[in-house]
Amino acid sequence: MKRATATALAATLGLAGVPPRAAQAEGVEKHEGYAEFRRGDALVVDGQRVRAGARTRFKGAGAARSFDRVPLGYEMKVSGTRLSDGTILADQVEAKPNGDALFEADLKQAFDQTETKYRERGEVFEEGENGKTTELGRLRESGDDVRRARLIFERLCPPYLNPADFRVYVVENKEWNAMAAPNRSIYVFSGLLQDMNDDQVAIVLGHELTHASHEHSRRAYKKQIFVMIGAAAVAGAAEEIDSTGKRLGVQLGSMLLATALTSGYGRSQEDQADRVGLRYAYEGGYDVEQGPLLWERFAKKYGEGSKAVNFFFGDHSVAQDRARNLRRELVLNYR
Repeated sequence: MKRATATALAATLGLAGVPPRAAQAEGVEKHEGYAEFRRGDALVVDGQRVRAGARTRFKGAGAARSFDRVPLGYEMKVSGTRLSDGTILADQVEAKPNGDALFEADLKQAFDQTETKYRERGEVFEEGENGKTTELGRLRESGDDVRRARLIFERLCPPYLNPADFRVYVVENKEWNAMAAPNRSIYVFSGLLQDMNDDQVAIVLGHELTHASHEHSRRAYKKQIFVMIGAAAVAGAAEEIDSTGKRLGVQLGSMLLATALTSGYGRSQEDQADRVGLRYAYEGGYDVEQGPLLWERFAKKYGEGSKAVNFFFGDHSVAQDRARNLRRELVLNYR
């Protein structure tokens, strides 16, 4: 595994000769995510190494009785200051079990139904109005490309996730795209596999796995559901909110997979997927220094502001910002 040196990366960022603390963000940082790896006395949350000190205020639920006893997979909220070695010294930490959230079961069921449709037709498609569909590519469940994608993916999973619970598919499409659905089905476009080396594919799949592990679809789904329910309530249907929510949930869930493949997620979710996905690739033994170059390749292929069919663009920072953010992550977390 290749690991970046502080000197080389500082030079890349224009920080050569500047003391380490000068490269840090000022003030208190806040991070939300999951306890995903334990490295010595540090927990990795939101891709960041977090340590507790004598003055850290800890609030835990379930089996999380102290910072050093937080089980992996627990939900975490952390605030603290960045130290010169890149770790965050926590002022406050909250930890609780990751239980079943609102709409989570309905969303998974909807994606199960969508996955079944894809397998029955042998293709990935987007359902439109009047029963019309747009084909995105033939679905492959076996073959060399599927095995390669599967082997890369298995190395990315944090220890609280079981790789055997995921299904990996390849979609015959020349575009650079991938998707990890909340029901643990993974879709990788053949164009991505043909044009990327294993390190670059790992960074992309790490990004997509973060969308699944951090339940980004559910969070976006929940937001859209309440917007729809709110509209129904304004129209005088407040007494039918429960049934309306369930009906809209099924309808929205059936569209989310194709929508995620073509539109991406919100900006904050994409930024988090970059940070955490880089950590997944790093822990899997891949060369994360290729991250900034990878996003520059995407920008060159699709253009800075493109809304082409690609997870990369959605509602996201422009490519240069994205590459710069990853260079900062390399300096802070992967010396």
